[in-house]
Amino acid sequence: MSDNRITAYADAAFSVARAEGNLGEVEDELFRLGRVLESSEELRSTLTDPHLPAARRQQVVEDLLEGKATTTTIAIVSMVVGAGRAADLPKIAQDLVQRSATDRGEAVAEVRSAVALTDEQISRLAAALKARTNLDVTVKNIVDPTVMGGVVTQIGDSVLDGSVTRLNQLRDAF
Repeated sequence: MSDNRITAYADAAFSVARAEGNLGEVEDELFRLGRVLESSEELRSTLTDPHLPAARRQQVVEDLLEGKATTTTIAIVSMVVGAGRAADLPKIAQDLVQRSATDRGEAVAEVRSAVALTDEQISRLAAALKARTNLDVTVKNIVDPTVMGGVVTQIGDSVLDGSVTRLNQLRDAF
């Protein structure tokens, strides 16, 4: 899908969530769903299967998210899946997160860690990133089992690798 279409879907989701008054929740839920889709071949295949009727794919999404996401998020995802754009959900979510952060005057930091960070750890990391970048930072934590320890943080094009693997590489180099 062209970037214009992804942007259009993200803008529509942003507008709906903002109007509903739950932009932060929708942003977080779509971000997490995007990461699940990237990591689950089975779910991605089901939601993008052209042989399954759109209504059936939408029902899968609704059943999957029921009780775990806001009705706004469920409606947005169902609409995207029904339009045959399920494969683009991760990019749509990423654009929505970026748009939302920009609207708040913030930068987005994708932080990969072996385990989910606590709210306190995210707050401390956001404060440290703000000190380094002079920007308010929204931290989006991605659990990545390939990170053995520590974190890998990406803000825009900048990557800050504080993972155990990278620290060991640096130690061995000196």
